Amino acid sequence: MSIEVKVPVLGESIVEGTLAKWLVSVGQAVAAGSIIAELETDKVNIEVTAENAGVVTLLRKKEGDTVAVGEVIAVLDPTGTATATAPASQSTATAAVATSKAETASTATPVARNVAADAGVDLRTVAGSGPSGKITKQDVINAAVPAQPAVVPTVPAAVAPAAARSETRVKMSRRRQTIAQRLVLAQQTAAMLTTFNEVDLTRVMDIRKRKKDSFKEQHTIGLGFMSFFTKATVSALKAFPAVNAEIQGDEVVYKNYYDIGIAVSTDDGLVVPVLRDADALSFAGIEKGIDALARKARENKLGLNDLVGGTFTITNGGVFGSLMSTPILNAPQVGILGMHKIQERPVVVNGQIVIRPMMYLALSYDHRIIDGSTAVRFLVHIKDMLEDPDAMLLQF
Repeated sequence: MSIEVKVPVLGESIVEGTLAKWLVSVGQAVAAGSIIAELETDKVNIEVTAENAGVVTLLRKKEGDTVAVGEVIAVLDPTGTATATAPASQSTATAAVATSKAETASTATPVARNVAADAGVDLRTVAGSGPSGKITKQDVINAAVPAQPAVVPTVPAAVAPAAARSETRVKMSRRRQTIAQRLVLAQQTAAMLTTFNEVDLTRVMDIRKRKKDSFKEQHTIGLGFMSFFTKATVSALKAFPAVNAEIQGDEVVYKNYYDIGIAVSTDDGLVVPVLRDADALSFAGIEKGIDALARKARENKLGLNDLVGGTFTITNGGVFGSLMSTPILNAPQVGILGMHKIQERPVVVNGQIVIRPMMYLALSYDHRIIDGSTAVRFLVHIKDMLEDPDAMLLQF
């Protein structure tokens, strides 16, 4: 009797995914619980395991195909005998090569594996530049594009050989497509505006300088800027409840809890894991929570529960050097705070020009339920908290 391997339940509201990678081939024996494939969904990657031991007799889908929850993607024979080479109709590689490829694939990000498959790049020939030698999308693109010939100075650029003008065509990952769709949808459905302000971080930086050693010794985590900004944001959300709400039909739902999304950049694109009940966390709890979420994001270990249900989002383009930007709403949320690069600038204080560490802040908001005056006062509240953080320090 054959055993069917079906697409497992992928999570709330997720009904399909993309078959990102087969880790087995036809004719290969697998043990119960073995991972046989990886699926890429809009939010996270899912591993498909064999519930029973057997020999793979059929792979019904190929890499890159869209698969639905409950759909049969492979068939196993529980009484079969493994063969040394998979049938040509299914694979031209031996089981040993398939295993080698699976081991290599485990050192590459899901997007890098998809790019490699589209571009015909053997991951075994690619050196990884990511953490612990992990192969990134850019590593694959660099391997796919041949080195450009040196340009002889005496040859005008207009007559450069055609071979020097190469292109690489790469299919967008499911997650990147979803990110693109949601960003466009947010702009099309919300009356989105952005208001700006700037904050003097002198006192925050002084506190961090004085407390960083004792804080790390006591809590085994560094004292960063995110705990200050998260504390200030929660305080502002409590003062202006409309910014912590969402629109559902013809109703406004005010959230009486504070689950803060923290935008994290990964090789697969931007993800926004959620720091739950941020109002109840200490500075150390916030730093540890954000660090844990960021690690899971970069190691592709986020679960669906880490990504759903946020009430407000903070994004920090400053880590990449951004001086000012207009962040896009993370629907259905109605507000997002953009942090930026800290830059020393001359400012006037008490009639004197002084040099201070300044940061531009941006609040994008949905004007359907947040008035301009509310948005401005919300951002000023955050500014005031950061420039005079005594209230926050009571919870230090």
